[in-house]
Amino acid sequence: MSRLEEKLHKHHEQHIYQDHEEECGHEHHEHAHRHDHGENCGCGHEHHEHAHRHDHGEGCGCGHDHGHHHEESPKDIHEMPAGITQKIYILENLGCANCAAKMERKINALPEVEAAAITFATKKLVVASDHQKNLLPKLQKICSSIESEVIVVPKEVKEAKKKEKRGFFETNKADILGIGSGAVLFIAGITAENMETAPLVNQIVFILAYLILGFEIIWKALKNLKNGRVFDENFLMSVATIAAFAIGDFAEAVGVMLFYRVGEFFEDVAVERSRSQIMEAVDLRPEVVNLVEEESVKEIPADKAKVGDVIMIRPGDRIPLDGTVLHGESRIDTSPVTGEPVPVHVREGMEVISGCVNEQGVLKVRVEKPLSESMVTRILDSVENAAASKPKIDRFITRFARIYTPIVVAAAVLTAVVPSLVSGDWNHWIYTAITFLVISCPCALVLSVPLAFFSGIGAGSKTGILFKGGLAIEALKDIKTVVMDKTGTVTKGNFAVERIVTVRRLTEKQILSIAADCELDSSHPIGNSIVQEARKRGLESVRPKEVQEISGKGIKAVFPEGEVLCGNRALMEANGINLEKFHWEEGGTEVLIAVEGELEGYLIINDIIKEEAKEAVKNMKYAGLFTVMLTGDASQSAHAVADRIGIEEVHAQLLPQEKLSHLKDIRKRHGEVMFVGDGINDAPVLAGADVGAAMGSGADAAIEAADVVFMTSSVQAIVDSVKIAKSTGRVAMQNVVFALAVKLLVVILGFAGYANMWMAVFADTGVAMLCVLNSIRILYARHGIPQSKPLTGRTDCV
Repeated sequence: MSRLEEKLHKHHEQHIYQDHEEECGHEHHEHAHRHDHGENCGCGHEHHEHAHRHDHGEGCGCGHDHGHHHEESPKDIHEMPAGITQKIYILENLGCANCAAKMERKINALPEVEAAAITFATKKLVVASDHQKNLLPKLQKICSSIESEVIVVPKEVKEAKKKEKRGFFETNKADILGIGSGAVLFIAGITAENMETAPLVNQIVFILAYLILGFEIIWKALKNLKNGRVFDENFLMSVATIAAFAIGDFAEAVGVMLFYRVGEFFEDVAVERSRSQIMEAVDLRPEVVNLVEEESVKEIPADKAKVGDVIMIRPGDRIPLDGTVLHGESRIDTSPVTGEPVPVHVREGMEVISGCVNEQGVLKVRVEKPLSESMVTRILDSVENAAASKPKIDRFITRFARIYTPIVVAAAVLTAVVPSLVSGDWNHWIYTAITFLVISCPCALVLSVPLAFFSGIGAGSKTGILFKGGLAIEALKDIKTVVMDKTGTVTKGNFAVERIVTVRRLTEKQILSIAADCELDSSHPIGNSIVQEARKRGLESVRPKEVQEISGKGIKAVFPEGEVLCGNRALMEANGINLEKFHWEEGGTEVLIAVEGELEGYLIINDIIKEEAKEAVKNMKYAGLFTVMLTGDASQSAHAVADRIGIEEVHAQLLPQEKLSHLKDIRKRHGEVMFVGDGINDAPVLAGADVGAAMGSGADAAIEAADVVFMTSSVQAIVDSVKIAKSTGRVAMQNVVFALAVKLLVVILGFAGYANMWMAVFADTGVAMLCVLNSIRILYARHGIPQSKPLTGRTDCV
């Protein structure tokens, strides 16, 4: 379990000495080359706080245009200098994606604001400014001038308020009663009209229904008009329905307003439900914990628990805070955090991570991290921050919406006037024009993209994949090549005894026992693997009388039975040992054992290949991805691992800057590149790749530089992340094409005389609601790779 915590926080130092190193050939990434993100990192780029968000220019060294990282805004909230204060606000009652985009532009225009970003999916506003104290009134003025119901609340104030759990009817009482009473009057008006009652009675009923349904819309339109907002959906809807009244279509005006209100209501419900479903999927934060005090247990708020407190976790409980097991033994379901379905056994002294579920025994755990620093909070913050990173398609749609509405409104005016002057049929062309006014609302378009990418981010977090934004997903769906490091990526980074070979009178157990005795005080990974294997087999260790370490060769030890040499071939040759019976084998590191001047046998040590690596590489090829290994390890070892799991191209014994050079060449030959690594010296190449991915068990520098973090450290997660990215990109494009196609179709039908305002309302609110529902499917789709269908074709999930 302790390796899980490293996924976003720690990098544990290892003490590596040089014995066996010459024969091993393994370059241990954590120490071989310690590069900070700076001038010496090898990529030639100035690295800021968030490496994965760099605008890589010519100095990157990767030879590739990284324009997708920054497409539009010169102000980026994610790249503010460390000295600039950032504050988070929650925009309560924010219901319009297009309005959110307008708010963001106006807030960014404030002279005291360095950068601002609004995430519609989470209702979060992040402002970078050194003048935060007097900023709130200005933010409130801007937001309420665009969407009058919006209230700007500092995040800390919002979180301090106790959540009120209200039912669906209570939450939406005003809308339900208003729509319901308006619908009753509309039906009454239609009924009276069919019964041929006095026209005045019908008109009064329709006007009353219209006021109930449309008063709020008209009032918002007037307030927005006062603030200079002409192309507002409320104003456009008001003009369209009032124009219908003017040409005598009373029933049409009321019916369209009713349909619009119903559509808006369901759209708001769908958006809110999608928000809550995505956040609930990743928000594993507890409300209370069971604090152990002497012999009693009491509930306290989770945020009140302090480091050092002891908490009780019963079977079936979710682990609330990161901690260490003091008492008890159990199996832990880590899938809510890592997506890994196999439970993990924990006992006293082991670390447990918040968000996982205790399946069996009662555990007493010492709190090591408060709620604000525990894994559940870090995951939630990561998802929320990722949602603020806007992909190119989102920025394009936002820009497109700014010109789309004026163009359609202008077309509506021309449609009302020009054909009417020619034909004299003013009623028909005015009616056609007001359908255009309704269609001109861009909300369905602006809403169609961010929720799709937010759903993709949520789907990834459910399976242990943290995307650091929509940009990462957008770039990932287009990659052609997967480049992997070896140690810690396709292998576990843990050495193990693979085989023991005897050549004279000693048995395998005796060879292993002697080697373990020599390596008792070793801190080298190979030496540790020998000692661990001996303990696993229940062999007792005997400490030698004398131990001499011979740098780069091995150990000379003296036992009561005689002198033992334990090391590589160079050690044996230096001591005149006859090696005729030694047969070198490619792909492993041999540790030879000689007793009293005679070779007795040798052990073959290998870095353990991850169980899923071979199948994952097979899935990558099936998906049309070219696979490459770049590693600092010895060539023989690298090629042996690559051959076993099926990697197509290998480059070994590379320095960090050489990895970057090879990455540039691979991109030229095969297209966009994803690099997956976990070491400190992987950071430059992670930052230089089109998409950088870090194994969650790796170093902090690698995780910071990466665009994607695989919390499971599974090779299969590479394939799953590509599938989620492709699904997300496909759904976003479906939404955009569907919204534009429906609007264009209604425009064409309107010119042909077949469209009406009902169809226009559907093209606005109806399409928006369908786009929301289409987006949320990503969260619940199965993202495992189907064996029968490649990623390059259509899949069964979306």
